[in-house]
Amino acid sequence: MATVFEPPAPFVLDHRPSLFLAGSIEMGSADAWQERVIAALGDLDVVILNPRRRAWDSSWRQSIDEPRFREQVEWELSGLEQASLIAVYFAPDTKAPVTLLELGLSARGGRAVVCCPEGYWRRGNVEVVCARYGVALFDDLDALVEEVRRRLSN
Repeated sequence: MATVFEPPAPFVLDHRPSLFLAGSIEMGSADAWQERVIAALGDLDVVILNPRRRAWDSSWRQSIDEPRFREQVEWELSGLEQASLIAVYFAPDTKAPVTLLELGLSARGGRAVVCCPEGYWRRGNVEVVCARYGVALFDDLDALVEEVRRRLSN
């Protein structure tokens, strides 16, 4: 069974494959796509890092000097650096600037798989980055989950 970590809880990656869920959150207003992915992969013996913080407070200043904000960003960066696979999802009805940043940080590492459906406002940019760096790109979340399952099971 999958073990899921969410911020601010510290996580430990053991011998099992691990997955970081990078993607649209929009300060909590985006669809909870992460829950669908976790449910679909819950039977696997993996560690899943879900950065969607249940107790997010939108009043936190977006500043390095705001301890809770910095803690969140540091948690996410550690997850991106340590996970064996990174699933990136761009919800069509979001801007997802942090997700674009996460794709930029992970595109060259060979550990990212991306879902960017039609309608995402910067789909062309995502397509070009994925093509340039050989990142698997899918149009729907189910296809992304299928690829993630395949990679985590190998």
